[in-house]
Amino acid sequence: MMVSALIERELSAATFPIRDGVFVAVVGPSGAGKDTVIGYARARFIEETRLDFVRRVITRPSDAASEDHDTLADAAFVEAEADGAFAVSWEAHGLRYGIPADVDWSVANGRVAIANVSRAIIPTLRERYANLAVVEITASPEVLAERLAMRGRESRGEVLARLARSANVTLSGPGVTSIDNSGPREAAGERFAEVLRKAMAFSDMSGLI
Repeated sequence: MMVSALIERELSAATFPIRDGVFVAVVGPSGAGKDTVIGYARARFIEETRLDFVRRVITRPSDAASEDHDTLADAAFVEAEADGAFAVSWEAHGLRYGIPADVDWSVANGRVAIANVSRAIIPTLRERYANLAVVEITASPEVLAERLAMRGRESRGEVLARLARSANVTLSGPGVTSIDNSGPREAAGERFAEVLRKAMAFSDMSGLI
């Protein structure tokens, strides 16, 4: 499920930020359909070997309504984190999230790694990866509210509070692409696919320098 701390130790001797490949950070409010758009691209590029769709580690059991991820209990997550099993990790909504350390190897070897991450760790990712593409998946407030309500995980008050927090967060910096996923998933999926094509082309050129 996760690599050991060997990758982290091997890369610690190298100069950060990690170069050659591209890290594509997918962000956006809950209900925007980040996993749906990523899933569309995964199916679109099923035979593309240059893309690595990162499987996150979360302290939440998998279910049909959420992404297919690896699960760890809180104590096991903290232990794995201390052992260097994650390239980056963060906490949100009472849960812990981790991106496995082998993503560093992927980017260092000229591949394109795609992961659903928190906006809060974008500064950390900018320091870690020389080539960072940030893709913000958005949707109208009405669509967000409807999708969150359909999940049934939160009360109406919790949904409204989550939407209010999302509305107050803005992204800035280079390499940010915003994709509206209020409509058919194919429309947003194809825009995301184009971002990945550009990332692969960039990575190919970077490896020749």
